[in-house]
Amino acid sequence: MSSLKTPTAPGTRVVVLCLVSLAATGTGLLLPAALGRALDAVLARAPATRWVLVCAALVLLLAVLDAARGVLTGTVDARTTALLRHRLLAHVLTVGPRAAARFGPGDLVARTVGNAAQAGTGPAARAALVAALAGPLGGVVALALLDLRLAAVFLAGAPVLALLLRVLARDTSACVADYQRVQGRIAGALAEAVSGHRTIRAAGVERTETARVLRPLPELSRAGHRMWRVQGRAAGQAVAVAPLLHLAVVATAGVLLARHRLSVGELLAAARYALLATGVGMMVGHLSGLARARASAGRLAEVLAEPAPAHGPCRLPPGPGRLELRGVTARHGDRVVLDGIDLVVPGGTTLAVVGRSGSGKSLLAALAGRLADPDAGEVLLDGVPLRDLTHDALRGAVAHAFDRPALLGDTVEDTIGLGPGVASPARIRAAAGTARADDFVRRLPQGYATALARTPLSGGEAQRLGLARAFAHGGRLLVLDDALSSLDTVTEARVTDALLGDGSGTTRLLVAHRASTAARADKVAWLDGGRIRAVGPHTQLWAHTEYRAVFGDGGEPR
Repeated sequence: MSSLKTPTAPGTRVVVLCLVSLAATGTGLLLPAALGRALDAVLARAPATRWVLVCAALVLLLAVLDAARGVLTGTVDARTTALLRHRLLAHVLTVGPRAAARFGPGDLVARTVGNAAQAGTGPAARAALVAALAGPLGGVVALALLDLRLAAVFLAGAPVLALLLRVLARDTSACVADYQRVQGRIAGALAEAVSGHRTIRAAGVERTETARVLRPLPELSRAGHRMWRVQGRAAGQAVAVAPLLHLAVVATAGVLLARHRLSVGELLAAARYALLATGVGMMVGHLSGLARARASAGRLAEVLAEPAPAHGPCRLPPGPGRLELRGVTARHGDRVVLDGIDLVVPGGTTLAVVGRSGSGKSLLAALAGRLADPDAGEVLLDGVPLRDLTHDALRGAVAHAFDRPALLGDTVEDTIGLGPGVASPARIRAAAGTARADDFVRRLPQGYATALARTPLSGGEAQRLGLARAFAHGGRLLVLDDALSSLDTVTEARVTDALLGDGSGTTRLLVAHRASTAARADKVAWLDGGRIRAVGPHTQLWAHTEYRAVFGDGGEPR
């Protein structure tokens, strides 16, 4: 399997971009002075070749710097976006199901794709804003060097421009945040509709679901219109104020020219510097882009603020894989799902967990492998709390298989070999044989090298690949969360016999819905109302009518 290199922070490129942008601004500030000198030389019938060449060199340099700025901006945006997406995705996967439960899969996709791209423009936008600020400041300084009265005239109206920019930044941030929040709601509803497309089609409610997904569109439209109104109003106000300031500076320069305090070339330079000093149009664009980037970064920060599970410094001592739950309580929202669970699974044995729907079986399985943490109590493996184990020690010791496994990787061999360690081809094939997947994999066009994207699989075949993945990496504890539910009874019996008779000494925790699966386990833990109702052999528990009702069967034990 190919590995992805972690994107690096574009810090150096941001600094270079800022310097290049400032250099371009400085070059633009030098050009009016050079043009003024060239014009004065021409009018005085003096040699102007030197100043014409200087102007040409400045224009060429400005073109080169603008090109470099464009390339650097694109590079910084791309690298920053890649880094943000990498961090966000890594954090979401580390947090686990809690992130999807809080934000929703669709909203997480919207944040990872759209908001990360918008937030990725932030560093370049800040560099551009610095250069955009340097232009007006440099223009004012240049006006002061020509004549202090020119700078004084401009500064008299500068507070109005500053107020406009401040209001723009505040209002744009609020509008963009509303717009992106509604976008996230639409993305969440769309993800739900896509995942349930078969149910929607079977029920014939395509129009209803389309209307549900698109219901927030009017609100999105209102937020978008508010955003453009804010920017349009700011641009309009700036267009109204900036020409008045520019006209005042040029008029003052004209008076100074009439009094022989300025030359014609200096008048030309003053007009250009006044235009640079009133460059609010560029400022509006830069501030709007920065506001969008900040709003997007805030949405990413909400996800990154979700606490990730911490790992300890410990490693497991030699042991048989004894699993123990001590006083474990777990909640889902305000509801207590598991209440004070005390349970011991001796090393090398198999425990089946059974119970009615909603009794907490899958949550108990998740706690056993630390895919979730209890709200109270602790889970231990060979006497060591799972919280105290390092990440590698924990994932190397516990293997999982699920009812609907996610088949990741390019090929069938990749998906079986996915895990904390590298599984050899021989081990992958042996694990597939144990899961009764080897036969159907070998019938695929390229066998184990067949691309998963071109491999339609039934539910049972997908489960067998998920089982093979768990078997390939072994460990002290194997947790099967309803991982046999899609297998036919014959295949289930063969897989269970191979699993229990492999002689590996692995401890096994099985979430079971079939009496036949529970009957093959050493003991059964019967969950009822979030508590352990009883623990014992299946044949012993079968005497209870309520236990038999868990399987919807009132007959004899199997």
